[in-house]
Amino acid sequence: MSAYNIDQIDQKILSFLVKDARMPFLEIARECGVSGAAIHQRIKKLEANGVISGSRLIVKPSALGLNVCAFISVSLQDNNKYPDVIKALKHVEEIVECHFITGKAALLLKVYCFDNEHLMEVLLNSIQKIPFIQSTDTMISLDEAFERQIWINDYKSTSFSATSKS
Repeated sequence: MSAYNIDQIDQKILSFLVKDARMPFLEIARECGVSGAAIHQRIKKLEANGVISGSRLIVKPSALGLNVCAFISVSLQDNNKYPDVIKALKHVEEIVECHFITGKAALLLKVYCFDNEHLMEVLLNSIQKIPFIQSTDTMISLDEAFERQIWINDYKSTSFSATSKS
């Protein structure tokens, strides 16, 4: 796959979209000093080259009664069983993120639950029953101080090669 070169206008477009994914293309065009058609073409090119992987609606978990956010580190019995464990973890709907990490544990999960009892049920009856999971360590988030998208700076030039993620 060839690299896509992100120029200063692309960076400016991305910075606006990161702040507000619903910002009208014409407003972005005015801010960037180019036509609306140029913005539309550039955004399509950014999407086609994997720089933008989509936009999404973000639902506040507590609005749905999901009042407990926990991070669970997972140690595996056999690291080569990683694909099997990931496949099983994808079926646990309370898991919203799964990262393969360095350190003593192999995985770091982000989980949302209704309460501590629900969290305990997910741990004991879903996660810890998955074959090849050796142990878990759970940390409950008391408060999310902040969350943000990736930052967009004025880089001289950025070359980007997309890799597929599922």
